Amino acid sequence: MAKLYFRYGAMNSGKSTALMQVAHNYEERGHQVLVVKPSVDTKGDKMLVSRIGLQREVDILLRPDESLKDYNIDYSNISCILVDEAQFLIGDQVTELWAISKIEDVPIICYGLRSDFQTNFFTGNKRLFELADELEELVTICRCGKRAKFNARKVNDKFVSDGDQVAIDGENNVTYESLCGKCYLDNVLRRNKVKN
Repeated sequence: MAKLYFRYGAMNSGKSTALMQVAHNYEERGHQVLVVKPSVDTKGDKMLVSRIGLQREVDILLRPDESLKDYNIDYSNISCILVDEAQFLIGDQVTELWAISKIEDVPIICYGLRSDFQTNFFTGNKRLFELADELEELVTICRCGKRAKFNARKVNDKFVSDGDQVAIDGENNVTYESLCGKCYLDNVLRRNKVKN
């Protein structure tokens, strides 16, 4: 029986790059993959965009009000389903992916963030942590050289600790930096507490 995998990490841990490498490996051997991205991620529109410059068009840009059932997919020809930015899925979509892996016997690999810029779960990754058959953390490093686990949001190059949960990197002067716990505490929590 196929599994639902969740490969998660902070920003810059190579999630999109890893997804594109997995897709390439399948396709190089003559297998078909289905690449899905939630429409909430407007970066790149219908393209997956990696920080190292790789790009790939997605097969399905999935809206929050949609199900994969809406696409009449023939799973018999698909060797693997790959989902980028899986934290933006809604809970029912994650449940559907889990069911597809079992009923259709197709492995599904989801890539996404561990948490948001306030260290909270998104709906999609919360459900993935609950349902995934296998979890794998993808690692990146902090500015100090330690392992980064947190995503710090910057607006106009200044760390912020409040705002909407979703703000896409590169839009409206928003960027993110991966930080270890100590650097997150020092640069985001303590710095913003002093301002208030």
